[in-house]
Amino acid sequence: MDTSQASQSPTSPPPSRSKMDELKQLYWERINPIIRYARRNPPLIFGVLLLGGLMLFVGIGYLVYDTEQYRVLSADPGDTRHPPSLQYPFGTDTAGRDLFAVAIRGTPLTLRIGLIAGFFAVSFGTVLAFIAAYYRGLVDGTVRVMADVGMTVPPLLILILIAINIEGGLSVDQMGLAVATVAWVWPARTIRAQVLIMREQSYVEISRLSGSSGIAIIFKEMMPNLIPYITASFVTSVAAGILASIGLEALGLGPFDSPTLGMTIFWNIQQSSIILGMWWWWLPPIVAIVIVFVGLFLISSGLDEWSNPRLRQRV
Repeated sequence: MDTSQASQSPTSPPPSRSKMDELKQLYWERINPIIRYARRNPPLIFGVLLLGGLMLFVGIGYLVYDTEQYRVLSADPGDTRHPPSLQYPFGTDTAGRDLFAVAIRGTPLTLRIGLIAGFFAVSFGTVLAFIAAYYRGLVDGTVRVMADVGMTVPPLLILILIAINIEGGLSVDQMGLAVATVAWVWPARTIRAQVLIMREQSYVEISRLSGSSGIAIIFKEMMPNLIPYITASFVTSVAAGILASIGLEALGLGPFDSPTLGMTIFWNIQQSSIILGMWWWWLPPIVAIVIVFVGLFLISSGLDEWSNPRLRQRV
């Protein structure tokens, strides 16, 4: 009898795979395809780096700088309008506020408005698009008419009407929700068109004939195939939400107690910073806005291959 066979108990478990083998499999199956995809999509990398650098600036600023100085109002006229210096890296405004603290505080608030608006707009638009395009009939007609009418009405006009009818003004979160009320139209329209095509595909028909419910077909068969497109729509909606909020804030209808980028521009307009030669007041918010929009545009361009079936490649 073979001693090696005798030494092994019939009930002993087979030797397990080493941790290193599991990590290698995870790398080749999950991480490596993402790296390969990113390498052939430089816009995606540059966009992530731009937004990541901006967030790194904000994060370090919170750690090393007293951001509460964005609230400081100097009673001494001689202690205002300081140009950039070691004490005030971005200078001060006409009220003595530290503009470096304003930039650190305001940048994430502006991004927060865009994220709230994009999330709710895409979520609501996606739900309406799937229900309307799959079930058709009266629901589809109603959603289609609402989307068509919504695209003809100027969204800024609706936002102004919402802002002036809220007592006490809009907060940051309320502004994000207000923008979402007009931003859902485009995702609903475009995603509905995609669902109309998908519902005629053979795999959807097979699921329908097998007895699957409409909700099951939507969540198990159709929605996973549209996740790339929905993700790209979300990035676009975030950019649109930020743009709409800045336009509303520049008109003086934003949160006066929050130093968002749009409200910083509003105070520049109110105090005539360009005429006063205070370039250090209007330049930082403009640069931050450009970085945000360029970063989101590059990310959206980089996701085009993933979201567009015609351009999609195997990674």
